This record gives sequence, structure tokens and C-alpha cells, in this order.
Amino acid sequence: MSTNAVVVEGTELTISCKDDETLLNAALRQGIGFPYECNSGGCGSCYFDLLEGEMADLWPQAPGLSERSRSRGRRLACQSIPNGSCKIKARLSEEYVPKIRPQRSIARLTKIVTLTHDMKQFSLETEFPADFLAGQFALLRFPGLESWRAYSMSNNRNDQHLWEFIIKRVPNGKGTGLLFDVMKVGDTLTLDGPYGLAYLRTDAPRDIVCVGGGSGLSPMMAIVRAAAAEPALRDRAITMFYGGRAPRDLAANDLFNADPALKARVKLVCAVSDDAAADAAHWQGERGFIHEVLMRHLQGSFTANEYYFCGPPPMTNALQNLLVQEQKVPLQQLHFDRFF
Repeated sequence: MSTNAVVVEGTELTISCKDDETLLNAALRQGIGFPYECNSGGCGSCYFDLLEGEMADLWPQAPGLSERSRSRGRRLACQSIPNGSCKIKARLSEEYVPKIRPQRSIARLTKIVTLTHDMKQFSLETEFPADFLAGQFALLRFPGLESWRAYSMSNNRNDQHLWEFIIKRVPNGKGTGLLFDVMKVGDTLTLDGPYGLAYLRTDAPRDIVCVGGGSGLSPMMAIVRAAAAEPALRDRAITMFYGGRAPRDLAANDLFNADPALKARVKLVCAVSDDAAADAAHWQGERGFIHEVLMRHLQGSFTANEYYFCGPPPMTNALQNLLVQEQKVPLQQLHFDRFF
């Protein structure tokens, strides 16, 4: 397999890209701090300017870049594969140097567990130990599909090579369509990871609040599991808020009930946003959007916590507005992933 050299202007760095990997993944694999968030074309954090050479654009319509930015020659590193030697202008930062460098492996599907009407847990076994931080994600590529899908792990690092994902079916989604309807135990796909910056900070001197919506449950489960088992956090309170439209969308209660130690250590608050669905199911728990429920529960103690959250942009945007704009929580106390 051939490689292409990408020189970063103003630095002494050269990124060596294989002909089947993106500029972003190649940089992170080599320990280079290339800014990013979603690694799937949605956030726009990994933008750069192509000064010399040519690159293939895997997703020309990726929402992470405006038409104005495109017209100026700006690209997304997560959607760009060099065609030969190139030169780029990019803003690199030590903040993005990966603590664990991502690897690529064939992964075998070993177990499938149904959690709700549209959510399942999938277990994959890779060729190398499952080394990742609680809250990170991996990229999966399914047989017959060229593009990668990003999914967060729900378990913690282990030597059994086991990666677990809680995944929600996307209507008409090609990736989840294969996972839910076609693939079976024993089948294989490709896994690339870990990625992501919204991982558990074990050195933060504050209580822990996790917030999840939909399949944002997956990384939040990883974080509360790791936090509950971390000796350095034994004096920290851990609270997890989880929301869905209807009671049938909520999987967290069953996962907690299956783990008595976790249930005893972590306070779980589940909420339903659709009153009609709640009434029909005789729901006795919290109602409202999850950021509203969070506000009712925390009241005046907002700045005393470290926050981790994952879900669709409306949820993450509402939480950022509540915490940063209204409650004046320092931005460095927020760690989140947005689904696009």
C-alpha cells in the first residue's frame, strides 16, 4: 500500500497518509494534534486549507463546511484523502494529541442484545486489546459500504479485545440497517479507533454529572462504569440523566438493574419528553426535556460539577446554553459529543 506525504506549513511536521485513510486519521495515528470532534463530517472542527497538491473529497456536501468556506478552498481532514504529495495550512494543538493512538482491525461480531424497540447492544472482538478511554468512540465500516460510521463504546478498556456499542436504528440508515437486519454473530467488519475527546477526567476535583439522549446512552454508560470503579473518584457523587421521547425508548433502567454495584453507586434520573406517551404507559418518572430535568435537580449547584453529555445537536446545544450562558459553568468543565 502506497503512502503520501502531507507537509504542514509553518511546522516541521509531515503527515504520512496511506492511500485508504483520511488526513485526520493519519495525523492522529501518528500522534499529531489535529483538531477534531465528530470525525464524520458534521462539526467542521477539522478544517484546513489545501495549499499544494490534490485530495479526494469523500463527502463534498458534508454539513461541517459552508459553501463560502468551500469556495475559499477549505477542506475537512476527516473527509480528505491525499492523491500524492500535498502541503496544507492547519491549526494544530497539543490539546488534540491522542492519549491512545488509534488502530485499525478486523472485528468479529460476538454478541447482539436487544435493549429497546430500536436499540441494541453489539459486542465486537478485535485483533488487539480494547484500549480506549471511557467516553470515546470508534469508526466502523460495514461490508459493502465505503464510508465509516462513528459509534461510542459502552464498556471500558479490557484485555479481552472486546468493544461494546449501544446503537439506535436510524430510519433508512444503511449502516444500522445492516447491523439490525443482516449481520449476525460471527460476521466481520472493520473497526478503527479509539477517537474522541469527551472522555472521563479522573483528576477533576468535582462531582460527576452525565447526560444522555437516545444512543448517547452508550458513552455515558462507559463513563459512569469507569467513574464508579475508579478509586480516585470514590468521594465524588455520580449522577446520570437520561431522556427519551417515550418510556419504551429508555434502556438505562434495565442496564442499571443488571448491575447492582453500579445502581448502588450512581444516581440515575430518567425522563420522558412526550406527555401523551408517558400517560399511555402510566409513566411515574420525570417528564420534560432532559436539560429541563437537569435544571430542576441541580438547582444552585451547577458550577460544582464536571459534565459529560452526548446526544443530538438540539440536546447538546440546549445543555451548553443552560450551563455556560445561564449558569456560568466554565467551558473546560464540559465534555461532550454531538451526533450528526
